Amino acid sequence: MLRIITQEAEAQAELKRISDRTFDGETLHKEATVREILQTVQRQGDKALLEYTAEFDRQTLTLDQLRVSGSELDAAYQQVPQDLLNAIVLARQQIEAFHRQRIPKSWVQFGDYDIALGKRYTPVDSAGLYVPGGRAAYPSTVLMNAVPAQVANVSRIVMVTPPSDGGKINPAVLVAAQEAGITEIYRVGGAQAIAALAYGTKTIPKVDVITGPGNIYVTLAKKLVYGVVGIDSLAGPSEVLIIADKQANPTHVAADLLAQAEHDPLAAAILITTNADLASKVQREIEQQLLNHPRRLLTEKALAHYGVIVVVDNLSTAARLSNVFAPEHLELEIAEPWDLLEQIRHAGAIFLGNSTPEAVGDYLAGPNHTLPTSGAARYASALGVETFMKHSSLIQYSPTALDKMSGAIQTLANAEGLHSHAESVRLRTETAETEED
Repeated sequence: MLRIITQEAEAQAELKRISDRTFDGETLHKEATVREILQTVQRQGDKALLEYTAEFDRQTLTLDQLRVSGSELDAAYQQVPQDLLNAIVLARQQIEAFHRQRIPKSWVQFGDYDIALGKRYTPVDSAGLYVPGGRAAYPSTVLMNAVPAQVANVSRIVMVTPPSDGGKINPAVLVAAQEAGITEIYRVGGAQAIAALAYGTKTIPKVDVITGPGNIYVTLAKKLVYGVVGIDSLAGPSEVLIIADKQANPTHVAADLLAQAEHDPLAAAILITTNADLASKVQREIEQQLLNHPRRLLTEKALAHYGVIVVVDNLSTAARLSNVFAPEHLELEIAEPWDLLEQIRHAGAIFLGNSTPEAVGDYLAGPNHTLPTSGAARYASALGVETFMKHSSLIQYSPTALDKMSGAIQTLANAEGLHSHAESVRLRTETAETEED
């Protein structure tokens, strides 16, 4: 049964404990293991990929099996039911429509003395998408990572994902990749896959940006290769925080908490409510809905360690606690969600009202479901088109403009002891004056 907390100080301490769950006491040991994997792949390339795949995924592959073949891609369509294919197509359309509204626009501004300043946005040349496997298949993760990259016009998009029994990859994942325009797919996972994308091997050329969630080893690998390549974020286990008042439906609230807890034993499911009666009803509903749950043991483990119900006096206190936690997903199952929105400062995605469960955002709404976790919503945002683009500053000074600004530029350069910086301006303005004479 989910524990109920009624004291704000105790609630804050519990929320901090849950937020810190990603990097436990074994993290340093795991990081050393990941560093060794990265270095080995960097030295040995494809040979290391095959050896680690055999060791960690229990799959023995040959070199020519690393890349998914065209025939396997074609066959995937025959293995996916029509209703699932239709849902994948609809999701891709919704995600694309949303992200096309977010393409950064280049701009130039012309000021006094013919000064031109601006920004020019261009896509990265290549992107590597990590799609986790293991406990479940995630075609939605494929779409959420691939579609923004396509919208950004990245010329080469490659996907890596760990193989399951027989070296197979879930056909729905392969179909989603193709619907998003990806055909360069490799059956390799874990830290070794991140190493291949970052450093390149003979079979897998290196990329410029790596995106996509994974386990702690994938996350640590992304952390360690950052700087060699760009990354989206250091995604931890998934989490939801629900703020609910007395009008919320306890059956729906319980289902939403379970929807998060069933992800992973480290997933966090938190309810903050102004109504003690609702808290008790949600407790009972969770127990009832768990009776025949297909992922019961995993879900119960997550709830036991990282699930909690907090009862507060008012919605302002609920919002304050939510901001402390800075959740990946925030559901406002209250009568007037838009009114409370003004008090919400930190959240990866916000779901407003009783008819907007987090699952809507996970699959179909359009905004990205790759979101900051473990409090990172205080400073980070969802994956988007911008993740796959960079901008260059545009600067043009006319001779008149340089002459007008030369004194200040030389003063600053001389103050920093950079003689040639000042000279590069002085010589130009002196030359211009001489030519005028």
